[in-house]
Amino acid sequence: MTRADADAHEERPAAPLSASALSGIRRLSAMDTVRARISLAVDLGLLKPGEWLPGNAQLAAALEVSEITVRRALVALCEEGILQRRRGRGGGTRVVDSPARSTVRETEIYRAASAEVHDLIDHRLVLECGIAHLATRNATPGQIEHLHELTERMDNAADWADFHKLDETFHLAVAAATGIGSAQQEYARLLRELYRYYLPYPMQHLRESNRDHVELVAALRNRDAASAGEVAERHVATLHQDMFVGL
Repeated sequence: MTRADADAHEERPAAPLSASALSGIRRLSAMDTVRARISLAVDLGLLKPGEWLPGNAQLAAALEVSEITVRRALVALCEEGILQRRRGRGGGTRVVDSPARSTVRETEIYRAASAEVHDLIDHRLVLECGIAHLATRNATPGQIEHLHELTERMDNAADWADFHKLDETFHLAVAAATGIGSAQQEYARLLRELYRYYLPYPMQHLRESNRDHVELVAALRNRDAASAGEVAERHVATLHQDMFVGL
């Protein structure tokens, strides 16, 4: 879904909490997906009381919506007792010290999507292991160096929004290194589906996940397909525990 599509979709009412609605996040408006993802991250303790959120532009890029959608969602979350906004120099949006929990009804659509998310993770596991194997054979020195630079940028990312976009770029670049266009297209489609469920995560957790990226780059540089496959398998398999459905 493009940002323009998301904005057009935004005025539609949120889906009722029925079995048919729980089959996909697409039924929610763009604004409600932002509300639900941030609220669920607060409920799960991924966003801590007092924690500042990234800027609106970064949030929009990470959550793949427009900035106006982000602004509307943040205003709504402030009204719902989850966030507060501070104006002026040094201002921004932060989680309140005692946030209201389980008050955004749309989070239940995410919670109820557990089976769908686990299926997407398993699909990604199969693709990613194959991609890692092929990339060890076909990646050019320039592509490997680009991947190395991305791992360094992820280590220095300022916040989870910046990290998420770099992480996406990294994995798509590994797929591109296979040299197989159909694999790249299928993997990109799968990532888009899985990233619909992406929530903010603590930077410590994200930087730890970047260690897998570093190991994968080393395996590509050494043309070690076995090690690359093992790293890819571990990296994706942990999502069953680390994504919100496993918390």
